[in-house]
Amino acid sequence: MARGIRTALFAALVTGCLTLANAAPTFAFGTVAPSTLKGGDGPARLRLPTPTGPYPVGTVDLHLVDRTRTDPWATTPASRELMVSLWYPATDVARFPRAPHMLSGAAAHFGSADGVGVSLYGIPAGAVDFAATRTSGHRGAPMARHARPFPVVLYSPGAGDPRTWNTTVVQDLASRGYVVVTIDHTYETSEVEFPDGRVLTTVLPQLFEQAQQPDDFQRLAARVFDTRVADTRFVLDQLAALHRGVNPDAEGRPLPRGVAGGLDLRRTGMFGVSAGGITALQVMSEDPRIRAAIDMDGSIESPIVPDALRLWPVTRTGLDRPFMFVGDSGTDHRQTPSWRMLWDNSTGWRVDLRLDGAPSEDAYKDVVPLLPQIARQLGLPDSFVTGTIGTIDPARAIRTQETLVTAFFDRWLRDRDGHLLDGPSPRLPGVTFIP
Repeated sequence: MARGIRTALFAALVTGCLTLANAAPTFAFGTVAPSTLKGGDGPARLRLPTPTGPYPVGTVDLHLVDRTRTDPWATTPASRELMVSLWYPATDVARFPRAPHMLSGAAAHFGSADGVGVSLYGIPAGAVDFAATRTSGHRGAPMARHARPFPVVLYSPGAGDPRTWNTTVVQDLASRGYVVVTIDHTYETSEVEFPDGRVLTTVLPQLFEQAQQPDDFQRLAARVFDTRVADTRFVLDQLAALHRGVNPDAEGRPLPRGVAGGLDLRRTGMFGVSAGGITALQVMSEDPRIRAAIDMDGSIESPIVPDALRLWPVTRTGLDRPFMFVGDSGTDHRQTPSWRMLWDNSTGWRVDLRLDGAPSEDAYKDVVPLLPQIARQLGLPDSFVTGTIGTIDPARAIRTQETLVTAFFDRWLRDRDGHLLDGPSPRLPGVTFIP
């Protein structure tokens, strides 16, 4: 295969959707000295939106090691290692510091010339201090007191994205009474920082460069999704141990008070963006512990992979539990073959909708609140923002996404049906339901 085709396929995969038409553009800002940009008082500093729910938010990172599985991406045999974060309703948060959006080592790589901040989102290298951004999650704060354990929702990011790249929605969901578990898929995500300071970066660009034939791409893509599903099912196992009072952290770091016994794993859902959405629905198909799932703009269509649909078996088996598609102007179950097949083969409740003006999956990530801030502080043109998230109003897009995710999980994990997802409504302006 020509270098350009291999590069395009990788770009399509790291945006989480195996389709060249939807591949995110690669910008060529390169390394830009912050002083050469407007407002050159140092790297830009960013703020995430404040959660809207009634609970303060706590968070803790866990280092998980699956000693039953050899890491499929490591160059030397090693057990599979993952980093996950728990976000949860908290109490007494004033005594606990707010957690960073990204740890310092991960932030440095994400914002460097080698990170996806540049390659996928066009953010000038070195021009943003990603480590300085603080979340609303208080590290190590006690879990809020509860009459019954909180429902659990897992989050899987788009391929190439870190688990932190949808913190806006994740922490909002936690503030509304959920334990949200975000997963980094090591060696696939742009970078993962471990407690000992190691920062492991993606190996996918090199592997895609080495691929020569369509079957090579098929096998590589299959390994991506098979590994994601195995990662997620392992995390579910570790959450069960955590609920029983076992500390699954590899270093044995103390857990926040109240976390053990605070998870209602009988009410577990999952969502993800792009490849993470594909993962969520496939895991639900294979594992009855997932009761409901959301796929945000994740589909599989490719003119290069010989049998792309084989990568997503759930399209043929269908689903008997609730799921929600959230697409863009070019992705819905009427015009996207993989979504149409899954829709037609499913018997469970389902809904397909989109945020009007959303040009791609990027309308459902942290780029929505952060790119406009970067543009303002660095004096970048409007096209820097609109080229990625279109013309949607960021504030409206953020709150609408939070509302949709909460309404879905409230309905299927809490039996709180506000009928918001029944169809078009003045309560959901700018949302189109696909019949």
